[in-house]
Amino acid sequence: MELNKEKVAVIARNISKTFYISEDSYNTVKKRLFNLFNTPKPKEVAALKMMNFQIDRGECFGLIGRNGSGKSTLARVLAGVYPTDTGYVKINGSTMLMNLGVGMSHELTARENIYVSGSVLGLKIKEIDKVFDKIVDFAELREFIDTKIKFFSSGMIARLGFSIAVNAGAEIMFLDEILTVGDIKFQEKAIKVFEKSWIDGKTVILVSHSMDVIKKYCQRVAYLKNGVLEYLGDAETAVNMYIAENK
Repeated sequence: MELNKEKVAVIARNISKTFYISEDSYNTVKKRLFNLFNTPKPKEVAALKMMNFQIDRGECFGLIGRNGSGKSTLARVLAGVYPTDTGYVKINGSTMLMNLGVGMSHELTARENIYVSGSVLGLKIKEIDKVFDKIVDFAELREFIDTKIKFFSSGMIARLGFSIAVNAGAEIMFLDEILTVGDIKFQEKAIKVFEKSWIDGKTVILVSHSMDVIKKYCQRVAYLKNGVLEYLGDAETAVNMYIAENK
């Protein structure tokens, strides 16, 4: 199916995702000795059950649900970090997933990650050069620019990822709790840029536990429960379902 490039940013058809997790049920020396040749059976976890939807260009689309509901997995599937088990995802535009450094190499420095991420977004070296200082200054990481990000705090990594995405021109941004990391000053700055990006017509997929943020920005919200898309529609209804579940 071809995307309507004027209207549709993301389309998901019949997508699902299952993980297989090895469980070590032999948790004592005796059990392990008597089961040396018996491999523990992997546990099947259906993270996402069959779902279909599309996200329009310029839309702020919310993903909510309790921990383990599948919302972060869904964001990763849509962003291309995880392959689907069934169905397909089609994307119209450059994307960047921001979740504490997902997509960045922790063995590279901040400087190197800026150039690698910028290239992934389709920028040429000269284009990255032009926005490099803007990225560094917004992230407030000037003194750490040549430090490997494996030594960064989670907040520093999130600031770097956010700054790269908004300053390097990602057309579709996946924000996974990104507006709640870092200090208050950076959160306020990030929200201002987020609001401008949204106004400028970028497409945003927003994962958040803050119902106030979801209601303020999202036109439509997907409410997930145990890997199932329970509801997709207006923010008020989705938030009320989430609140009812958490009472």
